[in-house]
Amino acid sequence: MVEESGSTGQSPRARRRGQGELEAQVLSVLGSAPGPVTATWVQERLDGDLAYTTVITILTRLYSKQAVTRSRAGRSFLWTSTSDEAGLTALRMRQLLDRRDDRDAVLSSFVSALSPHDEQLLRSLLNEPGPTASGTAGEAES
Repeated sequence: MVEESGSTGQSPRARRRGQGELEAQVLSVLGSAPGPVTATWVQERLDGDLAYTTVITILTRLYSKQAVTRSRAGRSFLWTSTSDEAGLTALRMRQLLDRRDDRDAVLSSFVSALSPHDEQLLRSLLNEPGPTASGTAGEAES
């Protein structure tokens, strides 16, 4: 007899989530929160049956990426989103870029691989006046 769940022991409807999918879901839930919330509040609003420890792990990872903040509330924390899914993706892109020695080559390759629409959007965003998102415009001139 063949098991429906395969050799992983997972139920037939369980599937492995893509990288960052849970983080995006948690950020989405936090974005809809009326203010700082507990991990239990987040857990109750996520799709599926995630363990409390899994939610804490995701929140802690987001905290280390500065995508959420936390404040003490008794023995636990209250969590607040500082970023949305787009901000988290941008953070990942910056982290990847920071790991490369030849930033010029990476950025050049990135731009050349964009669709014409995305390239035009990027060019228009770069031409907008205002401070950079990270506030490091002055650092580049040093």
